[in-house]
Amino acid sequence: MAIERAQVEDIIKAVGGKDNIEASTHCVTRLRFALYDDKLVDKEALEQNDLVKGQFSSQGQYQVVIGPGLVDKVYDEMISITGGSRASKNDVKNAASKKQNPIQRAIKTLADIFIPILPAIVTAGLLLGINNILTGKGVFFEGMSLVQVYPQWTDFAAIINTIASTAFAFLPALIGWSAVVRFGGSPLLGIVLGLILVHPDLLSAYSYADAVTKGTVPVWDLFGWHVNKIGYQGQVLPVLVSAYVLAQIEKFLNKKIADSFKLLLVAPITLLITGFLAFTVIGPVTFMIGNAITSSLVYVFDLAPALGGLIYGGFYSLLVITGMHHTFLAVDVQLIGTQGGTFLWPMLALSNIAQGAGALAMMLVLKEQKGKGLALTSSVSAFLGVTEPAIFGVNIRYKYPFVFAMVGSGIAGILLTVNHVMASSIGVGGIPGFLSIFPNNWGVFFVGMAIVLIVPFALTFMYGKLLNKRRQTPATTPANDSVQTDSNCHHSALNVLEVKTPVLGHVVPLEQVPDPAFAERQMGQGIAVEPQDGRILAPFSGTVIHIMVKSKHALILEHPTGVQILVHVGINTVSLKGEGFTMHVETGQTVEQGQLLMEFDRQLIQKSGYPIITPVIVPDGQSMIESIEELPGEANNLQYVLLRIHLNSSSDHTN
Repeated sequence: MAIERAQVEDIIKAVGGKDNIEASTHCVTRLRFALYDDKLVDKEALEQNDLVKGQFSSQGQYQVVIGPGLVDKVYDEMISITGGSRASKNDVKNAASKKQNPIQRAIKTLADIFIPILPAIVTAGLLLGINNILTGKGVFFEGMSLVQVYPQWTDFAAIINTIASTAFAFLPALIGWSAVVRFGGSPLLGIVLGLILVHPDLLSAYSYADAVTKGTVPVWDLFGWHVNKIGYQGQVLPVLVSAYVLAQIEKFLNKKIADSFKLLLVAPITLLITGFLAFTVIGPVTFMIGNAITSSLVYVFDLAPALGGLIYGGFYSLLVITGMHHTFLAVDVQLIGTQGGTFLWPMLALSNIAQGAGALAMMLVLKEQKGKGLALTSSVSAFLGVTEPAIFGVNIRYKYPFVFAMVGSGIAGILLTVNHVMASSIGVGGIPGFLSIFPNNWGVFFVGMAIVLIVPFALTFMYGKLLNKRRQTPATTPANDSVQTDSNCHHSALNVLEVKTPVLGHVVPLEQVPDPAFAERQMGQGIAVEPQDGRILAPFSGTVIHIMVKSKHALILEHPTGVQILVHVGINTVSLKGEGFTMHVETGQTVEQGQLLMEFDRQLIQKSGYPIITPVIVPDGQSMIESIEELPGEANNLQYVLLRIHLNSSSDHTN
């Protein structure tokens, strides 16, 4: 696609002009702006620009999706027009973070801490759900549990419970690791700090209330100063604040102590000071604050459960849009630690399902195939607990399915809170969320599940059909699905191109990619792979036409028919600046199917905090393509067909 200078000028004008651009950069697919004022962006003008395939704002950056192989040319032209200096992605990220207020920065910090440990929490939640099934009374037998009826299963359930509860029992160690990493300290010291706070010599926090009642709380006598000798199991604030203090002390000592003495002095001094502060000041104060927060929340929901359920259940999806939902992970954990369960998580699970039901209804309302496919796959994702594709890809775009989903989840929230439905663990959302619910609450929870399935679906379907009728949209002539060969075409024998997976791993729908540009198909159609290997092999024989030379995280291949494929390893991995990536081909090089293109360090990418999921995209605008079939499933070898592309017989494939 040719670039017209006027189109680039229109992009600059649409983002508020060059004076509104604080910094700008690009990756393999999009322009990234740190703007002084996002309100000056003319979204309609961007949508009408032929160069722009999508746009969105994320974490203070305004991102304009252009497409692979073209975005670098647009960026070069933009720099030429504005006279601005080139910036790195980190420069833009740092500039964008300045616009965030303290609350936004606090929310982002919590998200950065809790998201890396979510896999452990989700796993623990699933296993605890299995344990609930085995030990819950009334699940299979009236008034009795399965292990009571069949005692031979008792120890089996006990082992599952031990495995499942470990992540929650040593949660401060997980939080300590993630928090210290976020605050710039040593991960190992963060783990040790968390373990210190739950040391077996300490009175368990779960036993603290009984010990207070009996007057048996153990204490340390520090020269007449009595300090409670208690642990902080199930507590969030003590380890968060202690981790911040530890990181600051460690960084201070690293600056002041000579390199030859750091190994002997930095870690011991850091842990000693932080440990004493944690037990004497930080722990007692934050313990009271945490209990006060949870007690206040419990009091409000006990005082007006229906109102609490309506507000939290109905408006939870808005928290997802703002990113504030990550804040409540800490609240859920605190509730489980102090109250034995959380009444918030059941409403979250039903909110997931409600958004999925709204998106599923849109599959029947929408007429164009691309929208139908996105609605279906994103609804499945929401039913399994991941709502971002449904919310951002479908429901927010059309507004009314999002609102109707909120209505359904609000009604269900009232039902849950009035009946005091509780979850014993967190991490399992959507339909599988019932595993986290105490078995004696399953009946009410399943009624709530029926509400969030029926109400949003029915309202969205009826209102959508009514809108379609009012608009009186004329029926479009269906495309001819047959593919005919063209005798004048050099590749006349080829009318279907099968693209193999370029990396071994689990094949997943594009909607599961945690990036709107890919998930909303702004870049084009395709699918994604969760790599189980660190090698990218050629999905077909062709030519390497583009490589991200500095970052080495993405490349574009072109088939002799002219079909192009973008392979993008990870999300936001451009920030690694090539670290962990080894490219084995060059631009312009001809390759054979199965040939090694690049290698990447999976562990390094994941430890750096970036998703490893790898989108495989067919960029939009390729006239030789008639249709594309996406084939999700399990990739076992390179012969697995990832995409089946039907070529347009009227196109000239000779290039």
